[in-house]
Amino acid sequence: MWKVLIADDEMIIREGIRESIDWDQFNMEVIAEAEDGEEALELAIKHEVHVLFVDLSMPIMDGLTLMKHVRERLPHCHMIVITGYDEFSYAQEALRLQVDDYLLKPTDPKQLREVVAKVKEKLEREHQERGYVELLTSQVQKNVRLLRQQLGVEWVEGRLTEEEMVRQLPLLGLPSFCPVQVVVIQWFSFKNQPIMNDRDRHILLFAIENIVSELLVNHEMLVFRDSNGFVVVIVWTPISEEQRRGIEAALKQYLYIGASAYMEMVEGGVTGVISAYEKCKRKMEEEKRLSPVVRRAKQYIQTHFSQSELTLESVAQFLNVSPIYLSRMIKQELGISFVHLLTKIRLTKAVELLLSTELPIHEIAERVGYDTQHYFSTAFKKAMGVPPNQYRKIHLEREA
Repeated sequence: MWKVLIADDEMIIREGIRESIDWDQFNMEVIAEAEDGEEALELAIKHEVHVLFVDLSMPIMDGLTLMKHVRERLPHCHMIVITGYDEFSYAQEALRLQVDDYLLKPTDPKQLREVVAKVKEKLEREHQERGYVELLTSQVQKNVRLLRQQLGVEWVEGRLTEEEMVRQLPLLGLPSFCPVQVVVIQWFSFKNQPIMNDRDRHILLFAIENIVSELLVNHEMLVFRDSNGFVVVIVWTPISEEQRRGIEAALKQYLYIGASAYMEMVEGGVTGVISAYEKCKRKMEEEKRLSPVVRRAKQYIQTHFSQSELTLESVAQFLNVSPIYLSRMIKQELGISFVHLLTKIRLTKAVELLLSTELPIHEIAERVGYDTQHYFSTAFKKAMGVPPNQYRKIHLEREA
């Protein structure tokens, strides 16, 4: 039954409205009556009424004020104004509050019934529409993992426009603004492990996704597997180098598999994500071709880049090779010098700190291994095109 409240300071008017309508015919029930606006508001909220008949001129709280409060607290309530006022300004204000009708006293019972019939139709239509929305929402929630998986694959494969992405992301509980980073996780079984069938492979991928989601629980993220079987993570707040290594270690510890996580910052709009994804895959291919000495050198630099005294000679000494040999191998296999490699790793960490913290520039410079803020800012601008403070401002404004 639709619940009805009649608010009028004249008892004869309230009785006239109540008695001139066969409420059962409209599946309605007069749940309460009120003789002033304040009492009407209290009863409307208490009973969560669906229909409110309201007089504009009432003591304590007038009808327009009452309707404003009801519209705020019960946005779906239908309101019918019945008043002795025949002034355009009142009608204009009532229409602004989205009233269903505006009737002058004394009301014609036939006209009143016509208005109630129209309100009943609106209530039933809205109820049906809400039912559809609730059903659709329920289906989305049940299948959200599958829908996110499909969205992720179509995103990195370039099958969605930026407009489609912005429209679909909020439907799946994800931010509609541009993410900041893409991570691609390559996994592999250790030697002497049995070959997995499709079912075991599916279970393993599901487990990888769950572990990654737990480790990054404080991040807004989309986790899915691509068509190559890699696990892909798109995040709206940067993942640190420590977290990247933590993912690799956790997969080894709990699933007994080897894993390499490759990270790239997103530049550009929502569809700049594709470029970051492709860069991660290229890194993966390059890594396969690396010799053990270069691979170990990269790992050592990624762990010790914050040490300002880190040099080609100190890395070579750790690896027990000559600096000349190490320099030649890095240049040959990575296509860049040792200094370029170290700078790239340091600036990647600097970008992460700029976007995920409020640390001052001089402290970020120190944390990524630079002796002075000036030296850091010069290197950053040369690589990124803008100074670090401007880079931070641009990206934070874009997110806002």
